[in-house]
Order: sequence, then C-alpha cells, then structure tokens
Amino acid sequence: MMRVRSEEASMLSRELDILMSERQTLLEVVGAAAALIASLDSRALPPTAVRSADLVATTINALSDETLRDALAAVRAEIEDDDGEREGERVVSH
Repeated sequence: MMRVRSEEASMLSRELDILMSERQTLLEVVGAAAALIASLDSRALPPTAVRSADLVATTINALSDETLRDALAAVRAEIEDDDGEREGERVVSH
C-alpha cells in the first residue's frame, strides 16, 4: 500500500512539474503578445490585423491582474501608458 502511494505521489509530482513548465511557457507567450499589442498603432494596421489584435487584447485583458503581471515579468516586459508612464493595471488597450 505504501509503495502504491509513493508511486502515485511520484506521478503527481511529475505531472505538476509538467504543468508548471507549460504554465511558464504560456506566461511567456502571453507576456510577449501583451507587449506586442501594447506597442501597436492600430491606425497603421490593416483592418484584418486590427480585428486580430483586438481579439488578442480582449483575451489578455480577461486575465487576472496577477496572471498578467506574471506574464509580463516572464518576458521582462514593461508597457507604458499613453502618457509614457508605466502602467500597473490593465496594460493592453484595444
């Protein structure tokens, strides 16, 4: 019985490691996407690109503040608001 629990714990530990690694990768993708979207000038984009950027921005803005901060930290991104100041709340506009 102890051996089975030990094997189960080991499997859960490996699965947790995999999930944490995947989370880190996803945070990096989201952070890079947030930085890219925040730096875009929608007036200079073709309409199809604006729709895509809006979809990405809307999805990113649906994240919790903590997750978004983690994502930006994962890529060491700092996004400025329209006044050139560092943004602390929602950082992606659409």
